[in-house]
Amino acid sequence: MELPAQIDKICPSGFTAQQVLLTMAPDKMVGLAQELNDDQLKIFGEKFADYPVFGAVLGAKDDLNREAVAAAAPQVIIDTGEAKKGAKEDLDALQEQLGIPVIFIEAKLSDYGAAYERLGELLGMEERGSELSTYCTDVYNKTVTTMENIPENERVRMAYLLGDNGLNAIAKTSFQAAVVDMVADNVVVVDDVSGKGNGNEISLEQIALWNPDLIVFQTGSIYDTVGDDPAWAGIAAIDSGNYYQVPNVPYCWLNNPPTVNQLMGLQWLPRLLYPDAFDDSIEDVTRTYFHTMYHYDLTDAELADLLKDATGKA
Repeated sequence: MELPAQIDKICPSGFTAQQVLLTMAPDKMVGLAQELNDDQLKIFGEKFADYPVFGAVLGAKDDLNREAVAAAAPQVIIDTGEAKKGAKEDLDALQEQLGIPVIFIEAKLSDYGAAYERLGELLGMEERGSELSTYCTDVYNKTVTTMENIPENERVRMAYLLGDNGLNAIAKTSFQAAVVDMVADNVVVVDDVSGKGNGNEISLEQIALWNPDLIVFQTGSIYDTVGDDPAWAGIAAIDSGNYYQVPNVPYCWLNNPPTVNQLMGLQWLPRLLYPDAFDDSIEDVTRTYFHTMYHYDLTDAELADLLKDATGKA
């Protein structure tokens, strides 16, 4: 397809593309796939509170407001993420409906570097694309190298739990579990693995059988109350106080949706599990991530608040 030599107006196809484009070219975006909350507006800019919200073309449901997209007149619609079955046909159909070029750029945990290089070329932002490409590649490679020195049988047995009662889990081998599987021994092994953001429904009895040594709860789950809940007594991670809450600013660091937010999870989680294996701290890499990805410099108070439930307990 033919694209303009100068692209100044872009539209995300959905939630993962929105996250990527907010790091790469926020000033070129003509709208959002979903509105930003207060924490996100503080980081990305209050101007986004007034942006039109289009919805998403792929995912659980197609709620993209095609009329609103057409009215905003982007020069290109950009989709990023996993190359899912049927996605090509859906995006081709969208392009035909709107008469606007639709581009898909694969963006996965192991190779965000290539995705940002491609975006840099597409948008005439080679310098920014190269900066983000180098950062993402270095983060991934450092984690890989460190984990190569930690044998499988010495990796922390952990579970990543979510939901109102903590009885949903992100299962081993799922797309949502990419970070956990890479740096830990994910004890959540099930027959029918869900790729959805809410994971697999499980029972407390099953968690007791797995008996993880460490648990990470997603924000909005039972982190604040689980320590006083007698039903959870006897589970090793809870009895020992070895449980944490994954930060959720500007997006969940581990998944949901699984996109560039995982680059922060890929630095936070292994430093939580194996602090002696790294020569920098969680605080160090968090500051660098926010500065590099979002052009946002965290204050000491913001950093402390962000990590208060996500680092070793006193």
